[in-house]
Amino acid sequence: MSFRKARMFNNKAKKKKSRAEDILSALNLRNGDIIADYGSGGGHFTILFSKKVGNSGRVFAVDINRTFLEFIHNEANRKGIINIATIRTADFLNREETAFDLIFLRNVYHHLDDRTGLLINLKKKLSPGGRMAIIEHKKKRGLNFHSLFGHNVEESIIINEMKKAGFFKNIPIRFPL
Repeated sequence: MSFRKARMFNNKAKKKKSRAEDILSALNLRNGDIIADYGSGGGHFTILFSKKVGNSGRVFAVDINRTFLEFIHNEANRKGIINIATIRTADFLNREETAFDLIFLRNVYHHLDDRTGLLINLKKKLSPGGRMAIIEHKKKRGLNFHSLFGHNVEESIIINEMKKAGFFKNIPIRFPL
């Protein structure tokens, strides 16, 4: 089984322009938090989250791709990380568990079908005071991969879909990071 694509995603996420440290800082994670990294890809953020939440916390790497989940599982084992669980997207949505402090989606929102319906289901999985973080590429002018192939969703569309799903009731919206 090839882990090439998972490694490629992680290498991109490690680049300075991905602003991983800024994202971690803005999320203000705490020891003991329970996080779902929805659309975890190669697991770069899953691993970073696991360090922030400590052994009393838990991070669920959620992805549709079994190879990515196997890669994350292997990396966690190799690094001796015990607070990461991998779970397929469909299985995650069918779980009864509803106590997530954060559900994190990075550069995956544009791939999702029925986003408002998904947001409604994900909202049910948040603990009281739990948060949703969506990071998505911005559409840029000119010839670039993300704009040419629709790998972006406009901020106004994300906000509108989140409002339809019942988010932002007495919750401040914070843009940009």
